[in-house]
Parts: sequence; C-alpha cells; structure tokens
Amino acid sequence: MNLSKTLRRGLSIAILMVHFLFLVAACGGESEPTPTPAPVLSDVLTSAGENLAAMSSARFGMVDEKQTGVKFFGTTFKNMEAEVKPPNSFWMLVDVVSPAFGFVQIEMMAVGEEAFIKLSKEAPWTPLPPDQVPFNLGGLGVNLRDILFIVRDGDGAIAGIESVMGARTIRVEGTISSEELSDLITLVDPGHTVDLTLWIDEADHLLRQMRIAGQLFDDDGPETTRLFTIDDIDVPVEIELPDIGSGQ
Repeated sequence: MNLSKTLRRGLSIAILMVHFLFLVAACGGESEPTPTPAPVLSDVLTSAGENLAAMSSARFGMVDEKQTGVKFFGTTFKNMEAEVKPPNSFWMLVDVVSPAFGFVQIEMMAVGEEAFIKLSKEAPWTPLPPDQVPFNLGGLGVNLRDILFIVRDGDGAIAGIESVMGARTIRVEGTISSEELSDLITLVDPGHTVDLTLWIDEADHLLRQMRIAGQLFDDDGPETTRLFTIDDIDVPVEIELPDIGSGQ
C-alpha cells in the first residue's frame, strides 16, 4: 500500500511538472512587442518639408479663430478655402463680414502673372495687381517647407502625439519671426514673434495643421490665431482664368 501511494504521488507530481513546463514554454514563446521608436524632430520636419515641396496640388483652409486679425480688403476675415496648383496657380473663396453688407464672399484666383478678384458673389471679376495678393499660394509647398525648416533649425520641439482629422499626429511647437512668413503671407509687418504649432501625420509625415499665434500685421490683435488645415494633397485641381467679358 505504501509503495502504491508513493507511486501515485510520484505520478501526480510528474504530471504537474509537465503542465508547468508547458506553461513556461508557452509564456516564453511570446515575444514582447517592439516599442515604437520616439520621433526625432529633425527627421520628422525634414521628411514633412520634402513632402510639401514635392506636392502637385492641394486643397486647404484657414480660419481666423478669434476674428481679431487685420482687415481684409476693409472687411473682417473669418475663413477661407483654397486650391493650389504649383508653381503659380491658385483659387480661393474667403468668407468675411463687411460693415456695410454683412456676410460676403470674396473670390480670388491667379494663373501665372495674372490675378483676379470678385468682391462679392454678384460682382464682376476685376484684375488684381500682383502686389495686392495677400497670400503666395502658388508656391505653397515650397514656402511651407521653408517654414518647417526654420522651426527645425531653431527652437522647435516635439510636444506630444495628438489625434487630428482622424489621424495620429506628431505635435511640434516653435517660434518664428513674422518676416520669416512673408513668402507665404505677403505684406506682413516685421518685428513680431509668432508661436507656431504643427501637427504632422505620424505615419506618412504629411503636414495636417498649422496654428499661427500672434501678430503678423501691426493691426492684428495680440491674441490673433490663424489655423491652417490641409485637407487633400495631390488631388486633381483645375484652375482656369475667368471669362472677363461675361463676368463669370
């Protein structure tokens, strides 16, 4: 009897040991997930800048978030939507508030050296002198690349990961002088320090949003912030000069 009990006890211990070894083997067979490397500022901004400079077209928008910016052709700028086709074509539709007429839409376009403006939906197209065009949208990609490189080579820093437009983005913060934005936003006044926040897609390093906080013009309110959002890149865009004779 004692021998039988000893054998049964030994067999039970052996079975437990086999189960234990299987568990150890199973646990040891699962490799730990490889951690995602932390983004490096210079790599992210260099890659994003190169993507911008290479783009063939874009659709984007901009909002004066507090509507405290300088007057836009005598009106209060609210927001705009635009299409660009580098190197020298753009179209934009700007929503403004006019002291005399209330809500008004101003339309502008340029192809090559020719630019035109409609000061309301019903107004005719009229030529716009090149030095009066408030944005250099034809060179959008290259100008944005240069801005990113200024942040990269200056005091830029990665501030975290955030979801923007349904995508994981790398948030980058830095400062820039107002005159360093003059290739993108023409006629800016020099001497102002501007805070930039960039949201760059973590997967493909495309710029999704850029917030420009601070004065670009002397008449801007000090609390002015402009949010620039890129909706699509490398999509079909057709921009043709208006028929001046028909006003359309």
